[in-house]
Amino acid sequence: MTVEVFARRSALLGVFALVSTAHVASAQTSGDGFLFREPRGSFSIHGGYAMPRAGSDVFSDATSLLTIDKRDFSSFSVGGDFAYALTSRFDLVFGGDFASASKDSEYRDWVDNNEQPIEQSTNFKRVPLTLSLRYYIADRGRSVSQFAWIPSKYSPYVGIGGGATWYRFRQEGDFVDFQRDNEVFPAELESSGWAPTAHAMAGVDYTVGPRLALTLEGRYSLGKASLDQNVYQGFEKIDLAGFVGTVGFKVRF
Repeated sequence: MTVEVFARRSALLGVFALVSTAHVASAQTSGDGFLFREPRGSFSIHGGYAMPRAGSDVFSDATSLLTIDKRDFSSFSVGGDFAYALTSRFDLVFGGDFASASKDSEYRDWVDNNEQPIEQSTNFKRVPLTLSLRYYIADRGRSVSQFAWIPSKYSPYVGIGGGATWYRFRQEGDFVDFQRDNEVFPAELESSGWAPTAHAMAGVDYTVGPRLALTLEGRYSLGKASLDQNVYQGFEKIDLAGFVGTVGFKVRF
């Protein structure tokens, strides 16, 4: 190979490298990021605020007799999910969350024999485990060549799903027995178990890096569970419905 041929080939390789570098740099500086292929899925962690509907009589009994309001059953929520891309628009998502609300209280209209408040605490925990189908309303990204894919800046989605929710409703302290001459007695009252639930959701992914996105989501769930009748005799099923709003980070892979 002559020096002239070598120089020509080197120049061509240099131009090719420069064009390729400019192309990739253009994609990355657009703010959307650059990947070598479309992601096969993602995992995320999130936190937010859960607001139970608290519509059944066990909540009505607590809020009418004790110094508790329905909003006291709301609490922070944390969780995560794993998603597998079925198609360019559909994801299959497995997720789990945890929320726990606690409130100290006393009877609104009753005191003990020493004119002291009758005090207790109430705790309400929920752990939903769900499987969802998530649909992206717009394309999540675009291919710019055979080996490059750019995620969209905004990717709104909707979805539906179902699963099971574990709950625990626990009250501990002193209580009034209205069936026995308003006798005050100490007790630990608890009911827990699993129940089927269903939900609908909507949200949006905001791309902050090639593989990283910020996710905002709102979800409304429906569900009811039977209370332990040895403890809460005569009460209807406990209401597990409610809304949760979350924000989190998603990692594409």
